[in-house]
Amino acid sequence: MARIKGVDVPDNKRVVISLTYVYGVGKKLSEQILKTVKIDENRKVSDLTTDELVSIREEIEKHTTEGDLRRETSMNIKTKMEINSYEGTRHKKGLPVRGQRTSRNARTRKGKPTTVANKKK
Repeated sequence: MARIKGVDVPDNKRVVISLTYVYGVGKKLSEQILKTVKIDENRKVSDLTTDELVSIREEIEKHTTEGDLRRETSMNIKTKMEINSYEGTRHKKGLPVRGQRTSRNARTRKGKPTTVANKKK
């Protein structure tokens, strides 16, 4: 298994799909990275040489991924919670943040169940 940014990338899959195992790298970004490094998307990771893996690692290093991106998103959420914005209060209460309805389907969030509203009988 090849390691990129501290993540074990599966050998038996195509390079485009394998790069998406790194947090912050989606299909579009992996295609873009492989295009700049000039590696065919359909090749398997096990077929890549060490030089090609090094060039992929260097290209991914230019983007914010893994720990840096996780830290950045968590800091953004904490900032919203500190300034008591609408999204921040939703995060505090453990409710959906992006405008979804809560009367029917917000029951699957992890953690302690929260009562949304008392139903009239």
